[in-house]
Amino acid sequence: MTNPHAALHVGGKWLTGEGPEIRSVSPSTGRELAVTPSAGPDQVAAAVAAARHAFDDGEWSRLGPRERSALLYRLADLLERDRDRLLDLAAHEIGSPVGNAELHVDGPIAYFRWFAEAARRGPRDGWEEPLPLHHDPLTSASTLLREPVGVVAAITAYNGPLMLCAWKLGPALAAGCTTVLVPSPKAILCNTALVELAEEAGFPPGAVNLVFGPPAVTEQVVQAGEVDLVSFTGSPAVGGKVMALAAPGLKKVVLELGGKSPNLVLPGADIASVVAPSALRFCRNAGQACGATTRTLVPEKDFEEFVERSAEFLGSLAVGDPFSPKTAVGPLITGEHHRNVSGYVARAVDEGATVVTGGGRPAGLDEGFFFAPTLITGAPNTAEIAQEELFAPVGIVLPYREVDEAIRIANDSRYALNANVWGPVPDALAVARRIRSGTVTINGGGGRRTDAPWGGPGHSGIGREGGEEGFREFFEVKHVQWPL
Repeated sequence: MTNPHAALHVGGKWLTGEGPEIRSVSPSTGRELAVTPSAGPDQVAAAVAAARHAFDDGEWSRLGPRERSALLYRLADLLERDRDRLLDLAAHEIGSPVGNAELHVDGPIAYFRWFAEAARRGPRDGWEEPLPLHHDPLTSASTLLREPVGVVAAITAYNGPLMLCAWKLGPALAAGCTTVLVPSPKAILCNTALVELAEEAGFPPGAVNLVFGPPAVTEQVVQAGEVDLVSFTGSPAVGGKVMALAAPGLKKVVLELGGKSPNLVLPGADIASVVAPSALRFCRNAGQACGATTRTLVPEKDFEEFVERSAEFLGSLAVGDPFSPKTAVGPLITGEHHRNVSGYVARAVDEGATVVTGGGRPAGLDEGFFFAPTLITGAPNTAEIAQEELFAPVGIVLPYREVDEAIRIANDSRYALNANVWGPVPDALAVARRIRSGTVTINGGGGRRTDAPWGGPGHSGIGREGGEEGFREFFEVKHVQWPL
């Protein structure tokens, strides 16, 4: 079918794209969902210009913090109103089970509300922070002003469309920036739905613009002189290209990239209770999550028990229809991605690894791009499958003898985004301090923290998203001084 309405949003107007058509395909069936024309070069330029005008001279720049806060709260309320529709849309377009509500709707609602409150109160140190009087050589007063950075290019991946928008649009709009949203062509419908709700909430023209298309669209937005900050979520390879494109303009970049995160089971951990959460943390969203903890490190003495219990649990997970509340694992996003993941597993086997369970398409699921939850042993941490981010429900288990060895293995990765540690809390806290990672969760953590940052060093990115640290990315600091 053809997309029933124009899907680009430029300066408050919905436009039909003038660029190549994008075919949205259901990951669950492989069948076409929609055909949507992408943005042409003139439309991309118009979107950036609209954001620039709204920031410099438009209605958005005249709104105060309380007015911005009210609009963000209204957007969160509309997301909550349309919760079921948005879950169905995610199931259709990206194949994520409706049971993943926390990722696809509930989490985004919470983050938009957190940033709505942040807009009202301002950054932690205030919109304005007086400095102590200075007396050398003259007595003078100073203050620091925290001002919005300007026009933000928000470039998002397909795996969590609304969450990624909440992490980028939420703080940008709360700070007073205007935005050009450039979503993955694999998640056009979800992003269009969000921008429709932003329009309904009352965001003025130019505050939220939406364009999408082939890589040339992203490249044009990143290189545009009117853009002040680029916030990107995606692979390290593309993130490097985005950084290079932004470099000539000396633009600030925030990059949330990949992960190959460790799941460290300490001596003294209850193996039986650790198995299920460990498996779910690399199977959620069919493993298409940058923070998936795919490398599990287990004491040598517990290795066989852990592998046996994990294989049994993974085999019990329901794989299939994303519209069923019983489904735990949906499909991968495309046939090409399915082939790539199959290639990783095949090469691991060729190199001597063992597929304990899974390893390919589940029996009885001939349509779509389903991949069975998979557990692999016998691969060293230096192997391709232990070092590369697969973005699939594939985990490996590695034995260790001493905790120091486990920490060394955990840190032996170019990524450093996320980590789990299971075991007695004092021991786990000591280990957490030694793991190179932007986030460490001990014994499952305590649930969502909208006030906490997300991100990590190395190939996992630059900067942070979420919480106060994520909010601060969208400000410039101005020093104002005068004599007394």
